[in-house]
Amino acid sequence: MPDDAELNYLQRQEFLSNDELLLLLREVLIPAGFTRFRLTGGEPLLRTGLVELVRAIAAYPETQDLSMTTNGFRLSELAQDLHEAGLRRINISLDSLEPETFDRIIGNRGRSRWQQVWDGIQTAHRVGFSPLKLNVVVIPGVNDGEVLDLAALSIEREWHVRFIEFMPIGNAELFGRKGWVDSEQLRQQIRERWGLSIGKVAGNGPADIFQIPGAKGTLGFISQMSECFCDRCNRMRLSADGWLRPCLLNESRQIDLKTALRAGVSLPDLRAEVEQLLAAKPEINFKMRESGVTGAYGRTMSQIGG
Repeated sequence: MPDDAELNYLQRQEFLSNDELLLLLREVLIPAGFTRFRLTGGEPLLRTGLVELVRAIAAYPETQDLSMTTNGFRLSELAQDLHEAGLRRINISLDSLEPETFDRIIGNRGRSRWQQVWDGIQTAHRVGFSPLKLNVVVIPGVNDGEVLDLAALSIEREWHVRFIEFMPIGNAELFGRKGWVDSEQLRQQIRERWGLSIGKVAGNGPADIFQIPGAKGTLGFISQMSECFCDRCNRMRLSADGWLRPCLLNESRQIDLKTALRAGVSLPDLRAEVEQLLAAKPEINFKMRESGVTGAYGRTMSQIGG
């Protein structure tokens, strides 16, 4: 998040409560066909009652998978409880192994956070999260020189390092130049050092999976800029304030479930609306593929929950 960002923070009453969220899952989303869930952000570890929320979602018989994406700041204190509650898969952001570079990327505002995140990763590994994935957004001139060091984390540990092409969403100064490193360029660096073969890891995301020969973990490449995958996207996003969106970057089709729920709209009617939105997703995916993912979008990724 940029140091000079001027963000309008939501008040607590504007969020879906845990009871409201669970009601929508149980009576609307699961009956509409949802069975795989990811808690993401913003930052999910900041949510009040998170462990109880995880336990409730994991207990639904229809839940086939439950995972989380986190910045790892509070993971040391919460990893054990989350694992015991039923969370098994976790993605942790780790954009650099150099504390100074890491702090530059996240905007540390005078306090280094790298060690706190690294300790959280170690704790998550120790309590048994598997697969444990590390998300690396590669930014030219910032952390692209660390690709081999980060890839090496997958050799001795069953860690899965995922290299993500930087999306210059809401960063107007980057629209005039290429602000990302192509995944194929990264793969070539790794091939030249160790070789690279096709790999496999649990999950349903957009990453192309490879593996250094003999490594315990894998390497994933998410190539939304150089190899756009909008046409095969299988995600829907329910925001903390209750909007259900088939695409993070296209708000032309969305449903305000929170307002409808609080206004007394019946759950069957809400489910019918969700099913209509699901039916429209393939067309939305196609339009995003054709238009490109960086179009004129006014908000940054920190604001849209990227």
